[in-house]
Amino acid sequence: MGAFKDDSEVYKYIGGVFENGLADPEVGPKLKGSGVVLQITYTDPDSVLTVDFPSGEVHTGPSDLTPHVELFMTADTGNRFWLGKVNLSVAMAKGQVRAKGPVSKILKLVPAAKSLFPAYESLLERDGRDDLLKA
Repeated sequence: MGAFKDDSEVYKYIGGVFENGLADPEVGPKLKGSGVVLQITYTDPDSVLTVDFPSGEVHTGPSDLTPHVELFMTADTGNRFWLGKVNLSVAMAKGQVRAKGPVSKILKLVPAAKSLFPAYESLLERDGRDDLLKA
């Protein structure tokens, strides 16, 4: 059993960090300028996030959007990434994260994502989610 209780928590926390990033005056333009539609399929709990960077929208659950890049991982791996504990390239090499599509497009966004790590941690702290912070 993963640290997230259900898919709504994945959407609240991981989806929320994408929403915050897209709304951020410094990070948002970098993300939107990527032109990428990213879909992440999580397991444990099963959940799907589709991030349409150009339009600045985060879709939860099944989506009609066609992603440029797809990532597949456990929700715990996603949580650990946003805590700065997972290097995406290494996780792909180890098979912890599977990718489909031009991965280089996503790897170019990692530096912008790293600037959101403190905001993700603050969100978990605000909600008293020590279980997710210690994952």
